Amino acid sequence: MSLERELNKRANGCCELCKNQENLSIYTLAPIKDVSLNKSIVACNICIDQIENPETTNANHWRCLNDSMWSEHQPVQIVAWRMLSRLRKEGWPQDLLDMMYLEDDALEFAKSTGEGENPADKVIHRDVNGVILQAGDSVVLIKDLKVKGSSMIAKQGTPVRNIRLDRDNEKYIEGKVGPTQIVIITDYVKKT
Repeated sequence: MSLERELNKRANGCCELCKNQENLSIYTLAPIKDVSLNKSIVACNICIDQIENPETTNANHWRCLNDSMWSEHQPVQIVAWRMLSRLRKEGWPQDLLDMMYLEDDALEFAKSTGEGENPADKVIHRDVNGVILQAGDSVVLIKDLKVKGSSMIAKQGTPVRNIRLDRDNEKYIEGKVGPTQIVIITDYVKKT
């Protein structure tokens, strides 16, 4: 059975967050770029737009999380936790968060996008052009870089896929150049 059919069967033909039955798509949870049953949900365009564009978030739309946060499916729980964390200043989402339980690995994954952190404390990674980088993005080196501790030189134009972000320093990302995992300073990369 295809992934799309499995997800639609799990969702019973409606958005797993708000139960809308129109304009449904598969939404893969950030920072994962691989579509899989354990990291994807079926969601309507309204939910997806508000998840991806925080400035368009309508708090009243997300009252549906009162039901969907109890889903037996972990990806739905993770999205519910992230949206409740984003909206916690509204008051009612904090009450729901206090009732919610996620396994440790699911909670760690839910926090991986920075939802729930105080915006003043959030570390934002930007490439050389000021574009915001997220875990799982692909970047290109804009300069030849000598890799410390080896004789290797990472050449300009080398793609680095599926980057990871340093949680403590906005200037550091990690990625593989060839077979070697290295730390790269964001001033030397451009998002692709």
